[in-house]
Amino acid sequence: MGVDLVVLDIGNVLLNWDPEGFYDRTMGRVARVRMFREVPLHKMNLSIDAGAPWAETVEETAQTYARWGKDIRSWHTHWDKMAAPLIDDSVDMMRTLRAKGMPVWALTNFGRETFDYAQVLYPVLAEFDGAVVSGHLGILKPEAGIYEALEQRTGVDPSRILFTDDRPENIAAAEARGWQVHHFTGAKGWAQRLVAEGLLDPSEARAA
Repeated sequence: MGVDLVVLDIGNVLLNWDPEGFYDRTMGRVARVRMFREVPLHKMNLSIDAGAPWAETVEETAQTYARWGKDIRSWHTHWDKMAAPLIDDSVDMMRTLRAKGMPVWALTNFGRETFDYAQVLYPVLAEFDGAVVSGHLGILKPEAGIYEALEQRTGVDPSRILFTDDRPENIAAAEARGWQVHHFTGAKGWAQRLVAEGLLDPSEARAA
């Protein structure tokens, strides 16, 4: 079929995203499970990803659930500990693809401010040929509009886009538009897919 554009999700594809792990380390698993059960933290984060102001949204949630306020505020003050580390093998393959002339775009659920901050922490996130960021559009994956925005910006035939994401619902939405897809479960599988597509040589697709 051929590939003219590679599109990457960021969280858990290029950059580890693990707020649960952060809270397990800082407050213990039992308390973390209870807090996540009582506080809609992932809903809060989705609102940030959809464009809501980062600090204000976290603070509003902290005040609403005051019992957990100090820990909730860590979603802003210690966000860098939740979004870490880079997935080095994925980064290496992205850079190799671009060095070989393959355009690589990002399609990501990320807040406006958190994406800016992430690019400061991890300059590789500014190396894409382009990025479609949910917080800039106010549209989240797997809504159709965010995929349509990438198609319009790149001008690439959907059937010649290869997209990887760690969430099955995001993969399904892309596949429904005719994109080629890969469900990311680790850099090794992604490396194998890139070799199978002829985009990388085996020696260029080293992944643990």
